[in-house]
Amino acid sequence: MAGHNKWSKIKHRKAVVDKRRGKVWTKCAKAIMVAAKHGGGDPDSNLSLRYAIDEARYANMPRDTIERAVKKGAGELGGEDWETLRYEGYGPRGVAVVVEALTNNRTRTATDVRNAFTKYGGNLGLAGCVGFLFESKGVIEVDASGKSEDEMVELAINAGASDATKSDDDDDGAGSGGGANRWTVSTAPLDFHAVKTAIERAGLIISDARIDMIPSTAVTITGDDARTAMKLIDTLEDNDDVQKVYCNMDIPEGDLAGLED
Repeated sequence: MAGHNKWSKIKHRKAVVDKRRGKVWTKCAKAIMVAAKHGGGDPDSNLSLRYAIDEARYANMPRDTIERAVKKGAGELGGEDWETLRYEGYGPRGVAVVVEALTNNRTRTATDVRNAFTKYGGNLGLAGCVGFLFESKGVIEVDASGKSEDEMVELAINAGASDATKSDDDDDGAGSGGGANRWTVSTAPLDFHAVKTAIERAGLIISDARIDMIPSTAVTITGDDARTAMKLIDTLEDNDDVQKVYCNMDIPEGDLAGLED
């Protein structure tokens, strides 16, 4: 997808900052509680819970915190009643934005999300107004050290992946230990667990694995528009009720440096 790799770089930097703020663990705990509430507390029979626990582990969330969140969601401990909501709208220059939230007060969350769109030159739309521009896919980030490009592609495709791409900022294309050998493996949602398991059994290190909304087309924005769009995304992601934000903006390489902070 055009622009996906560059947007992934921005998200990676933002994720590091979020981890320092402690926000990621709070969001992971809520996702675990909701998954356990709706599908039970056994990750072997509840794939949504398994995926939520995996995301928490990739964020280095302590095991006892994960277990406590599972128990709260399953009703073994007292917990709040969370509701899953989704908002769609437009940012600067028509950038499509999808917001996933977990809240115990839908009025508060709707107001906060609407205000963020308005403040940064966008507008909150009706359900479905931009969702059709995104496709749900499994995304697995892999350190394939010791594997050649051919070996990595063969492993991913044989496992059922739809695509495997090498990170464009790697130092060594051989994957033989001279430099980084990081890959992004994409799957259909139904194949996500099987592909992830195959990669783990091959002895490769997975740094992140998640179900993402991947845009089918990208909107290129630069300069002040890019900065304003990033402020919108930051404001939405900083909201405690917001779990994930997806967008289809493509920022040229030359504009990325000024957005790192």
